[in-house]
Amino acid sequence: MRAALGLAARGLGQVWPNPAVGCILAQGDRVVGRGWTQPSGRPHAETQALARAGAQAKGATAYVTLEPCAHHGRTPPCAEALIEAGIARAVVALEDPDPRVEGRGLALLREAGIAVDLGIEEKAAAALNAGFLCRLRRGRPLVTLKLASSLDGRIAAPDGESQWITGDAARARAHLLRAEADAVMIGANTAVQDDPELSCRLPGMGGRQPVRIVLDGSLRLPLTSRLVRTARKRPLWVIARNDVEAERARAFADCGVEVIGVTTAPSGLPDIAEILEKLGERGLTRLLVEGGSRLAASLVRAGLVDRIAWFRAPSIIGGDGLPAIEGFGLEGLSAAPSYRSTGRMSLGHDLLETFARDD
Repeated sequence: MRAALGLAARGLGQVWPNPAVGCILAQGDRVVGRGWTQPSGRPHAETQALARAGAQAKGATAYVTLEPCAHHGRTPPCAEALIEAGIARAVVALEDPDPRVEGRGLALLREAGIAVDLGIEEKAAAALNAGFLCRLRRGRPLVTLKLASSLDGRIAAPDGESQWITGDAARARAHLLRAEADAVMIGANTAVQDDPELSCRLPGMGGRQPVRIVLDGSLRLPLTSRLVRTARKRPLWVIARNDVEAERARAFADCGVEVIGVTTAPSGLPDIAEILEKLGERGLTRLLVEGGSRLAASLVRAGLVDRIAWFRAPSIIGGDGLPAIEGFGLEGLSAAPSYRSTGRMSLGHDLLETFARDD
């Protein structure tokens, strides 16, 4: 099952809105077929494994990281494919909470006389597909807030200089986070000041490019920015207020940008909860938020940050530098959002610490 989970992880960032699933078919200790969900969600892991196993699937044990589907979509149900192939046993990590499945795949297997074991490596499978599960249960993608700061939590010097606080190894790891995300989002200030591409530039991973998203209520992102200039090559979604000037919105659309309109909160800013809901409606399951400090604050204030990836450089900038998260009206320590530590990694001279919110 752990090997199947490793296969499933290959699909992260490429299979949304589908889950990333891995499947191994084995005859005793001998693997006869393996597969994982392919880009855009098809073919499914079980279909891949069965195709590789051929006739050797008969009597085999299938190790699957998520309950085989039981509904007809663009392809027949995977549960039926496993039954037709003649497998003898299915070991499944996690039941699929999708209303179209929700135990039906397991029931089909059992009705066909196939022995079913459920719950092997269940926690690991749930962690792997936390984004898929979040979208089903909360109607929005899993949000990971990525921060790169000095030891005292500053992301820029007093004059605004920010490149580069962390070193090469930390930046490479941040690109891996992009490769495993469905989309990466930044605020308008970051987009205007840094003029980023928000692409994954790791060697050999050029095909793993997340959707780029800019939260830009008034559409002030220059049409000459690198994000807009590359919009026809890599998807760019710009989130703006519903009442934004129509001519300006058309100019973005003419450049290949999808403009998503949202209502404004009482603060006059786009409503962050509505934004995440709209992204969930578009199928996104894993959202990486890279900045800036205002966007980070709005997400933390709304309780919408599920995970944090905090890169820290061994330097101190001081209180007049730009904070990683600006003030968000905290009233006392008891109201402070809290997270549990999930990992720590040295990256050259820098440190990556990861955190998760307890659900």
